[in-house]
Amino acid sequence: MNSSLSGRELALQLAVDTLADGSFYDTLAHRVAMKTVSQDPARSSLLHDYLTQEISPLLNKLGFSCQIIDNPQPGRPPLLIGQRVEDPTYLTLLLYGHGDVTDGQEETWADGIDPWALTFIDGHVYGRGTADNKGQHSVNLAALEAVIKAREGKLGYNIKMLFEMGEEIGSPGLEDTCLAYQEALEADLFLASDGPRIRHDMPTLFLGSRGVVQLKLSLNTGNGGRHSGNWGGVITNPAVVLSNAIATLLSAEGKIMVDFLKAPAITEAVSQLIRDLPVGGGSSDPAINKEWGEKTLSNGERLYGSNTLEILGMSAGSTDKPVAAIPESAEAVLQLRFVKGTDWQTVEANLRAHLDAHGFEDIELEMLGGYAATRLDPSHPWVGFVTASAQKSLGEPAYILPNLGGTIPNHCFSDALGLPTVWLPHSYPSCNQHAPNEHLLESIAAQGLKMAAGVFWDLGEPDARALINKHSTTRQVSHADAQQ
Repeated sequence: MNSSLSGRELALQLAVDTLADGSFYDTLAHRVAMKTVSQDPARSSLLHDYLTQEISPLLNKLGFSCQIIDNPQPGRPPLLIGQRVEDPTYLTLLLYGHGDVTDGQEETWADGIDPWALTFIDGHVYGRGTADNKGQHSVNLAALEAVIKAREGKLGYNIKMLFEMGEEIGSPGLEDTCLAYQEALEADLFLASDGPRIRHDMPTLFLGSRGVVQLKLSLNTGNGGRHSGNWGGVITNPAVVLSNAIATLLSAEGKIMVDFLKAPAITEAVSQLIRDLPVGGGSSDPAINKEWGEKTLSNGERLYGSNTLEILGMSAGSTDKPVAAIPESAEAVLQLRFVKGTDWQTVEANLRAHLDAHGFEDIELEMLGGYAATRLDPSHPWVGFVTASAQKSLGEPAYILPNLGGTIPNHCFSDALGLPTVWLPHSYPSCNQHAPNEHLLESIAAQGLKMAAGVFWDLGEPDARALINKHSTTRQVSHADAQQ
């Protein structure tokens, strides 16, 4: 070890040294090579192997005891709970990660790039899972190992780890596991890494995520496909009916038209954090339409502080080889992304009543699933602690998002376990997660190692113990609310 460095400086140096000596990328390459596609039943054994061969051995080396948990939902991927307890009276941190990935889409990646291997091009590290989530949890685990080494084996606090292998299929069984293993997962604070930063050059913390509700609208006339010349004008065209029904929900500019789908008013405290944040602008980012949706809001407020209703897919007849026939059926899948404070559990009933009131009684409505929205109060001391730690490690500002624009299973930790939650993402919006050419930026990996190592070091300092004393009453109230 470099004895000229202080303890914290040494921890950060040991973390970033894993880039220079190649050990970080060697480990990540081995993890990426495991084709842990949770949507593919043929890969189910690999999901188990990732926990037993990749995660458990490392955690055991770092002083954790590990338990593989059968998923409470039969046939779904396993989970892992790890515990590293130095003293039951110490502060306890809960970490989380997921080792499953989406389909490799091998034939669609750029020439010379294999999704199941690491490819380095101009500061980009390509490979499936490099951004979501193998690269991100690899950063945290490498940083934790560096801090344990710098502290010569003693952290001064406890760590627990929850690992799942089904996040890409909706985290089946995760909430059930949190509820069933509340004692094993009991902690004071939650920290994890998933999702993107605001921008590649803006270190970010986010405190929750927008929720999501997915619904299907469908109409089948029972007429079969009928010649449009012989029957057009006298029989129902389901595509026309469905289009008009959706038009009662959304304007031509994507603005939500019904109150029960709209977001609550943005508070001034939240608006201050998000209204001036940049959205897009990168060379590979899509064009922003300033007239779309809630156009009176800023881009940051539209993305992070508002609700959006999107049409994810529509079908009726054939557009590839159209025939002169009125289709028998039409369907559309709609997705509502919503912020905390939206009464999302009444959406299905309210939408049914809305359709009926507008003469669309024949349209069938199916609820496809949903997640709650979550958001830790930005004034919570845990937020200030992580922000100060990140800024100290990087020597530059860290930006706070009240919630991610997308959706992650944060409710399992904030609601089911009653924990204050902070996410420290090691990716960025144009990382191509779930798509061809997924990648991690080398610059973000370096910053992520520093930030994570800094937080893991600072949790062993006196300020962290003071944080828990301030926070303990808040946690008890939050946990009690979650059980009601």
